[in-house]
Amino acid sequence: MTAQRQHRHHKAYCSLFRPAIALIAVLAAGGWPSGVIRASTTERIVVDHSSGLAIGGFDPVAYFVDSRPVLGMEQFEAWERGAVWRFHNEGNRASFLAHPDIYGPQFGGYDPVDVARGVTVAGNPMFWIVADQQLFLFSREASRDAFALDPERYLRPAMSRWPTLEYQLSR
Repeated sequence: MTAQRQHRHHKAYCSLFRPAIALIAVLAAGGWPSGVIRASTTERIVVDHSSGLAIGGFDPVAYFVDSRPVLGMEQFEAWERGAVWRFHNEGNRASFLAHPDIYGPQFGGYDPVDVARGVTVAGNPMFWIVADQQLFLFSREASRDAFALDPERYLRPAMSRWPTLEYQLSR
């Protein structure tokens, strides 16, 4: 390895591990300093725990506008309902912020078929349906297909069970 590559490798290595070393030092010294604010997340909305993004960073408005899942971009982020949402453009971001209850996935992004059974299973942004002007995400293709055949079969029990499940998620 040339001296220049060694220097770049060392800089990259240090930039990756310096924050982790600092965190370990803070924790070893007795926890969080009093001025640090801890981030909070919600389980009421499906959020990727590694990135902090709602519905995997997909633009919820794109399902309505483009009729397909579209990844959002970092420059078009918004904080709403305890989660970070990404959008493909500023117009989609503005539409969502004006009407998050319309564009946000129903049941917080949990699979409505599973919610109808009384359990919460995170929906996959690739398995989706817009039905009755509402976005539904499903954990698996079979759930999406069953829902598509008879939405009311799943919506009635899901809507009656969701308040209890949502309460349990927030505890």
